[in-house]
Amino acid sequence: MRRKGNCTVSTQHALLVIWGEYAQRIGLTEALGQVPLAQKKRTHTPQSKVIELLVATLAGLAYLEDISRSAHPLDQDGAVAQAWGQAQWADYSGVSRALRNLTFNDVERFVKALGQISQKFLDEEIELTLRQERRLIYDGDLTGLSVSKSSQTYPNVSFGHMDDEIRLGYQAAVVSMHSPTYGRLWLSVAHRAGNTVSATQAGAMIQAAEAQTGRRPLRRTELLAQRLQQMEQEGQRMGQRVKDHQDQLGQSRLKQADIQATLLSLQNQIKAGEQAYAARQKTERPNSQLARVRKRLAVFQHRDQRQAQTIAKAEKLLAWSQGLFLEHQRGYVHLQERLVLFQQENRENPTPIQAVFRLDAGFGTWENVALLIEMGYELYTKAYNPQTIQPLLPQLPDPAPWVRVGQGAEMITWPAQTLKQFCYPLDFGLERFTDDKRAKFSTLIHFGTDPIASQPQCWFSTYNHRQIIEAGIKESKQVFQLHHLKVRSEPAIALQENFVIFAANFIRWANSWLMTLSTGSAKSDLNLSRLGCKYLVQVAAHTSADVIWNSLGCLLTFSDLSLLAGKELLLPPRPKLPKTAPKFPSFFHGFQRFRLWLHKT
Repeated sequence: MRRKGNCTVSTQHALLVIWGEYAQRIGLTEALGQVPLAQKKRTHTPQSKVIELLVATLAGLAYLEDISRSAHPLDQDGAVAQAWGQAQWADYSGVSRALRNLTFNDVERFVKALGQISQKFLDEEIELTLRQERRLIYDGDLTGLSVSKSSQTYPNVSFGHMDDEIRLGYQAAVVSMHSPTYGRLWLSVAHRAGNTVSATQAGAMIQAAEAQTGRRPLRRTELLAQRLQQMEQEGQRMGQRVKDHQDQLGQSRLKQADIQATLLSLQNQIKAGEQAYAARQKTERPNSQLARVRKRLAVFQHRDQRQAQTIAKAEKLLAWSQGLFLEHQRGYVHLQERLVLFQQENRENPTPIQAVFRLDAGFGTWENVALLIEMGYELYTKAYNPQTIQPLLPQLPDPAPWVRVGQGAEMITWPAQTLKQFCYPLDFGLERFTDDKRAKFSTLIHFGTDPIASQPQCWFSTYNHRQIIEAGIKESKQVFQLHHLKVRSEPAIALQENFVIFAANFIRWANSWLMTLSTGSAKSDLNLSRLGCKYLVQVAAHTSADVIWNSLGCLLTFSDLSLLAGKELLLPPRPKLPKTAPKFPSFFHGFQRFRLWLHKT
């Protein structure tokens, strides 16, 4: 909604007014407002309360009650409400109730609406990135959202690794994309249980990134077909091993049967001898025939015990080999299905791209490494097991050829090495970090066309550029307060996670728009590239100004108590949306026609 005339409205959240104007121009408020919710409306719609959560996220409010109980309550700022297309804001308690009643289906619909708004910007940036850099670069990570260890009110929390400690809480799987314009754009976030480990999330993160960008590389089906051929040969060897173990078990059981038959015969002989001795009232002597049969019985009883142990070992060995063979067969079937899927995806992908995925050591299991290779990605990661590099160490000359790649950091590289436990050749790099106390080591893994094995400094720099996602996680927690869970409903927590990553993208898009379209003396002071997101959220979004809406647009005059005192910023009028004819005539329109008919009658 928009005020007519030159009525001046004061605000304590100047930048939130600007962002609200931008949100209406790109259709954000309309998209969120049209999400269907099965909640009652009283003074405020449940959709407006969800929009209020997004605005509170953009304002960097740590707790939900800060909406109503901060120094300058957001719900009392009519200018911000007007800029975001709302009559007024609800009290934080009403927002809390609305969020508590959300379901995961509701959250999915809101996330879909955010995705529709984001898609245009992502498509433009993807095209620019592909033109300039010829490929997309993704970064993925898993970050913990901890709560108090004594808390009993958060649903489905569990203990897991968070910030190098065991803590109670949730996990969020996030994926970002390198952007030449904005530096970093978030692609997806997925709400996970607190005990989730990184190794289980790689495939889902890749699929989420591809779903958001709508682009994927050409699958390496030829490598996968070779892997299946090798697995088939290995399966034949494992099947033969199972057969050999079955034969061994069968032979052991036949031998046991012979032993037990001999035991039964000896027992019968002893029984008959005892009866004969008793009938003749004869005493059994140590070297008598009956005594010799007893000694022979003891020998075969001992043989029977040893053979039972042999059979138990053979059964255990057979169960082990059968288990490996069944697991191998399940893996073989799974890879066959993957090959069929990848072949279909290649047929449906007329314009494949080149893409890089960078992950930390928690994702670097052999299965994840093979998956990313087969999906067509250039892979940069660290080994899940630090001992992976051990078979390559004997190849090093003495002294080892360490190459300095950074302050206190050195590397040794091995190009295109095939390890016994992995199916594809990989580039390996051993990092050594030295300080005053002791040296620390880690193993880098690479697969792709980049010749980084011969350029250790480039390898070190390329992989460590994934710190951009770590900076983004830090921003989400310190600027947008993601580590302060504003509600105690799991669907609402998932919505908060999605609002945080959208807010980080939205501010960058809004700042680019602001620098392009706005005029006034305050324009140069609101430059994200110079000030940074943290400054805009924590300072500029909480500064005071007077706001005027008129035919010329939206004019902000910053107050004398503002950091931009005396400066002005003019936003052009919003473009008018095309009016569409209503599907059904309104009541008053129908009533007017009824009056005309009645008059003629």
